[in-house]
Amino acid sequence: MRIAVGQFASAEDWNANLKTCQELIDRAAEGQADLLVLPEGALALFVDEPVRIREAAQPLDGPFVSGLVERTRGSATTVVAGVHVPAPDGRVSNVLVAARDGEIVATYVKLHLYDAFGRRESDNVVPGVNAPVVLDCAGWKVGLMTCYDVRFPEMARLLADQGAQVLALPAAWVRGPAKEWHWEVMVTARALENTCYVAASGECGRRNIGASMVVDPLGITRARLGDVPGLLWSDASADELAAARRTLPVLENRRFAVDPRLEPHV
Repeated sequence: MRIAVGQFASAEDWNANLKTCQELIDRAAEGQADLLVLPEGALALFVDEPVRIREAAQPLDGPFVSGLVERTRGSATTVVAGVHVPAPDGRVSNVLVAARDGEIVATYVKLHLYDAFGRRESDNVVPGVNAPVVLDCAGWKVGLMTCYDVRFPEMARLLADQGAQVLALPAAWVRGPAKEWHWEVMVTARALENTCYVAASGECGRRNIGASMVVDPLGITRARLGDVPGLLWSDASADELAAARRTLPVLENRRFAVDPRLEPHV
């Protein structure tokens, strides 16, 4: 699998962000990427007034997602990006959209909301109630996670239980003391403990760290970006994955199952 991971600084204007995403989609398709992972909050980001995402959110058939999906038409590249969609109670849902060849092939609503480090995502966002989502991509199984989800190892393990060989992780990881270290540790741990690839895209800019990366099944970072916009490339190998799982058979050796029942979000 040929993996591309793009990062950019989301603006408040969805038109500008759509143009950026479309340019990254074109570059990924030209490079024959099987998978392109873009950041969480790709539609719009309001650093100082997060409540404004309620007004900016668009339905999945709105112009932003439609523009993303249409740009994939005629291409074998699967594109994963995070958007905000209006919810019935006036808040929004934080949704990952996976698109390929002009169609939406999967969606995932963020389960774990970032009510931590003095922030409350749940003030404006409704948590998902869906099961973890795995999609087919170029003969691989790709599991979907969003940002704060990476701090919950049971989430990645449930995806591995469903056959995930790659975890696609769009994020908007907020700056703060040791936060970049947390990001690197968590992304690496989820790859290593599940012997899978993790393709993690971080929104960059004034609030967030960027630091997009691809980590292999033995926890080695294969490619990484800094804190400015860019596009990275990495290859996932089925032989390498199989060898890692033979060498480190943690999925076979484990003694505990993960309970898939959802707990209520407080």
